Amino acid sequence: MTPSNAAAGARVRQSGFFLHDTRLVAASPCDEWDLVIGDGPVVAAAIHDGHAMRPSLQRHLAIDTASRRRDEDPLTGLFTGVGDVRLRARRSRFEVDLNRPRETALSSNPEDTWGIRFWRDDLPHDELQASLAAHDRFYAMVTELFDALLDRHRSLLVIDLHSYNHRRDGPDSCAPADGNPDIDLGVTTLDRARWGDAVHAFAEAMRSAPVAGGAPDVRENVRYPGGGHFPEWIHARYGSRICTISIEYKKTFMDEWTGHADIARLYDLQAGLERAVAAVRPEFGR
Repeated sequence: MTPSNAAAGARVRQSGFFLHDTRLVAASPCDEWDLVIGDGPVVAAAIHDGHAMRPSLQRHLAIDTASRRRDEDPLTGLFTGVGDVRLRARRSRFEVDLNRPRETALSSNPEDTWGIRFWRDDLPHDELQASLAAHDRFYAMVTELFDALLDRHRSLLVIDLHSYNHRRDGPDSCAPADGNPDIDLGVTTLDRARWGDAVHAFAEAMRSAPVAGGAPDVRENVRYPGGGHFPEWIHARYGSRICTISIEYKKTFMDEWTGHADIARLYDLQAGLERAVAAVRPEFGR
């Protein structure tokens, strides 16, 4: 190695999941998540998009594949394209739920799954431990990721992407619109004094972007007023340095019973999200 190459090599530091150099690079591939790291302060995460499940756990399921997929968040990974950093979970939320505390990351209690019995019986101890280990790996990784990004940027915008069913009672049912906005912005765990204006601008930009020819119904903290573990963890660890907006898209962009996507609506929703991020991007970064 020449002296110049040796000096360059000395600048590269590996710490857990990443190589730290002039840019941040994943140290190795991972089958639990997809991560694309660009240079910028916007992180878009779809932690419920995944469908993969280890075979040893699948044999304990009490539901079929279509039923399981209906209560995952398919296609939300497409919206991560709005981020400079793009994170998509590959594993099903029913293998490990990254938006719940560690102790309920894999639960066989129907009270934790909308009254639906997903598992035939209580799960074996080794299956629980495997999922808890995956939960630990994810939070170790995002800790290292956010720490490194905050070394480069004064603040971050995290877009936490989800979707929700509004025809749970059957394909011909429809939940009342008053409690089911087209887009619900979960902003229960951010510093309102610092980020209130940004949230307002973000919401207004989304409302101004037509979806299927009309203005979308965009409201705050309607579907899940208590928030989720991922944004709560971010706020507890990083405080006002990170503004997390959890987006719940009503599944009007797909048929939640057949899984068929409405491509036109997906493009409209994606354009609205891009407009919203562009409206607030100047508030973040270096």
